Amino acid sequence: MMTEQGRVLSALLQGAFICQVTDEEAWRFLKSRDNAAKLEPHLTLLNRTLSTTAEGEVFFASYSTIGEQERKVLTQQFQDTASNLVPLIEWLLLVQQANESDMPITMGSAIRLNELQGSIEDTPAYGEQLEKISRYRMFGSTSVNVDGQLKQVFKRLTELGYLIKPNPDKQIYLGTGKIEHLYETLRFIDETEALSLSEQAEAAVSQGNLI
Repeated sequence: MMTEQGRVLSALLQGAFICQVTDEEAWRFLKSRDNAAKLEPHLTLLNRTLSTTAEGEVFFASYSTIGEQERKVLTQQFQDTASNLVPLIEWLLLVQQANESDMPITMGSAIRLNELQGSIEDTPAYGEQLEKISRYRMFGSTSVNVDGQLKQVFKRLTELGYLIKPNPDKQIYLGTGKIEHLYETLRFIDETEALSLSEQAEAAVSQGNLI
């Protein structure tokens, strides 16, 4: 039977963003400095180290040193993330507007799918926005109705790790730590807006494995 240390290590090496929302046991394990320190030798063997975002509330594994191969992987990951920013930002704005909220979606934010659907169906402009968002390659919806479009968008966001559905019997989703990581990526791009995408990717790699 795998130990908790082994389970957490395996999740990190698979690219998980561990937070209180996605995996509270693993998150509590990593919040202990002693436990985190015990993982480092194992991560170091694979050229990884434990990194955090959202003021230490989200944990993930990043490369310790950047060689040519790691640089290629990270640059591609950054460019893939950047290509998805427009649909992600438009989705975040739509949810905030439809929920009539002053606060953006963050880690732990609850999104009630039925309420969101009702708001979108009552406002034609929101319906048009959703249809546009759902057609992006990232989501790939072919549905012509709000219900189908929303379900496809939320399915993909859950698959990509931005949302989690704690109870399969309830249409309630929670934002995860990966959303916090997305905001950090957005801040970085904003700070380097004068650079081209390839230059931003190089800068992200050199500034401590943002991705």
